[in-house]
Amino acid sequence: MLRRTVVLLVLAALVIASCAAAWSITRTHAIDRLREASATRAARTSATLQAALDRYEPLPYLLSTHPLVQDAPRQPNGDAVVRANRYLEEITQRSKASQAYLITGDGLCVAASNWREPGSFVGTRYNFRPYFVAATAGREDHFFGIGTRSHQAGYYISQPVSHNGTQVGVVVIKIDLSWFPPQDRSEPLFVTDANGIVILSSIPSWKYHTTRPLSSRASAWIRDTVQYGDEPLTPLPLTRVRTRAAGAALVQFGSGPLAALYLQTEQPLSELGWRLSVLSPLDDVDARARAMTVATGLALLIAALLGFYWQLRRAKLREMEYGRRMLQNAYAELNQRVAERTADLSAANEQLTREVGERTRAEAELRAAQDELVQASKLAALGQMAAGITHELNQPLAALRTFSDNTRVLIERNALDAARENLQAIATLIDRMGRITNQLKLFVSKRRPRDAHAVVAQALHNALAMLRNKLAGIDVRVVSVHADGKRAPFDLNALDTSPAVRCDDLRVEQALINLIDNAADALVSHPAARIIIEVDTRPDVVAIVVIDNGSGIAADVLPRLFEPFVTTKEMGQGLGLGLAIAASIVRDAGGTLSVATARDDDRDAPARGACFVMTLPRAYARSGQDTPA
Repeated sequence: MLRRTVVLLVLAALVIASCAAAWSITRTHAIDRLREASATRAARTSATLQAALDRYEPLPYLLSTHPLVQDAPRQPNGDAVVRANRYLEEITQRSKASQAYLITGDGLCVAASNWREPGSFVGTRYNFRPYFVAATAGREDHFFGIGTRSHQAGYYISQPVSHNGTQVGVVVIKIDLSWFPPQDRSEPLFVTDANGIVILSSIPSWKYHTTRPLSSRASAWIRDTVQYGDEPLTPLPLTRVRTRAAGAALVQFGSGPLAALYLQTEQPLSELGWRLSVLSPLDDVDARARAMTVATGLALLIAALLGFYWQLRRAKLREMEYGRRMLQNAYAELNQRVAERTADLSAANEQLTREVGERTRAEAELRAAQDELVQASKLAALGQMAAGITHELNQPLAALRTFSDNTRVLIERNALDAARENLQAIATLIDRMGRITNQLKLFVSKRRPRDAHAVVAQALHNALAMLRNKLAGIDVRVVSVHADGKRAPFDLNALDTSPAVRCDDLRVEQALINLIDNAADALVSHPAARIIIEVDTRPDVVAIVVIDNGSGIAADVLPRLFEPFVTTKEMGQGLGLGLAIAASIVRDAGGTLSVATARDDDRDAPARGACFVMTLPRAYARSGQDTPA
């Protein structure tokens, strides 16, 4: 027995080793052939693209020497600009370039080939583009990016324009490369820039993805030059598995065991540090390796089986005789075991019948308990909704009481104009209470207006006006935080220039009222009460920070601060729903609400007070803001 085991182990090791060698040799040879074919294709494709780029290389220089191009920057308001527009239009039509335009020394485009079109470049400033900066320094430059006006990607070539030895402007041509490369998913091909960002690809969805992490310096440069517009520049799920010779590597697209493997062949392209990559699938390579491995294994197995056949035949005859004897003994033993097993099964059947009855009763009791739990959940939901309505209507009702008392006094004093304003304010508050109940209906149904937006200045103005009486005696400051960290007073009346957020205006006001009201409650009897509201406008979000110098929030309350009915106020002074409602509003709008410990302006002072940060997505379309061209 031991001898047979050793022989089987040796044969198995021989088969495995032979199959592994066949797999490795066949796969390596097939990958080398595939690498040669991919390198040939990469060289041919890169030569085609380079030739297309080189064809337009002399055009900016020729344009810069033409008198019409030299006269237009010096006479930006004369007939020279009209003649330059027509000349650039004719040149682009004849050269098949995408666009050609002329920029003055201060970065303003004064003439363009698309001057007749609605999206003309004329009047746009390009002093932030690298090709303009390089050309104003007296040298030709090349740049690839997405147009700030056309939003179409292109290859830019710039050339300084001089007149009598004095530089007067910059001429730029834009080349459309959308034709390259042709779409092909069987053998993907893409071009990356010096930062590893895919700029051209046979698979359109791969464009503007990164093949390696971007440095902070590169990210800042791309953002400042608006090179790729609003593209998120997310990583391409391409992982290098193994590096091979001659600039080739095995890469994996995606993750997991089913991710596709490719042979990546790279080819340097152009003076901008571009690289052209060809991804050749390894399906045929693996198929050949598998076929050779299977053939080798089958050949060895057939040889081994023929050797074992004779041994097995002799052993089978001996086993048949031994089996007949054992069968007779087993038959007698089996009869005895059947009788014993029959008795055990009868007892088990009776036990099972009892357990089925008990299980049926337990299921009936469970269903009854579930019905009671559902009813209790419904009652709890109704209670929480009633508490929410009470909390949200508390501030408008208090304001109604104040306005009505003031109106009575004003009528007694015959100040009818002021009384009329108070009555108008009361009507506005009644409308607001109606909108609050409507918003609570939307909160229950989880439906929100898709195009809702709110102007931050208006929302802050309304919230502070609602809490005007409660904030009496508190130093309230509203400041704007700039990108460099400096602070300046925030103008609550500048509605046209104020940032806007993607959320219903009433819901933003609700959230702000709850945050400012909580800050005011924390400052009761404080000798130097102060509330600072910071508005931090960022590219994609607006952060509104409410800071007070009160006693802060206990550490054991922080984890549950945004849960319903959690409050640090004394009994009867709050329901504990303000922060829960504010968090729900911010979360539904796609933002975040967090709390931290506030600090005084002196960073060395001990921590105190509370700091609530409400971050909401920024809205551009209806806020009067303009996105970059």
